[in-house]
Amino acid sequence: MLEMKILDKPDERRDFPRGHLEAVHLTGLDFAVGTFEPGWRWSESVAPLAGTSSCQVHHNGYVVQGRMHIRMDDGNEGEVGPGDVFVVSAGHDAWVVGDEQCVVYDFAGGMAKDYAKKSDG
Repeated sequence: MLEMKILDKPDERRDFPRGHLEAVHLTGLDFAVGTFEPGWRWSESVAPLAGTSSCQVHHNGYVVQGRMHIRMDDGNEGEVGPGDVFVVSAGHDAWVVGDEQCVVYDFAGGMAKDYAKKSDG
């Protein structure tokens, strides 16, 4: 099997306040590029769509540009920036740091499948 797609023609785009994601879906891989504008915060921009108090999506990510602060529900926190590879489990809030947009590649699939989709509940 050989399957390829280009990011310039994503399978879907999801817009949310102060950001958007573009996703491609391949056999065994869902890949998303998230673009988050200055002032974006998960608990303000995405929580109303998700219907949860914290992000319940697992992320395997790579930061292309900008900075993002992540705070886990247990209080553990850190900041990621350009060139950082990170793993964050479900149960967190996050926000853009500074006045530059943050662009993140997400390889886990959760972002491409369920992130920023309106909750059924």
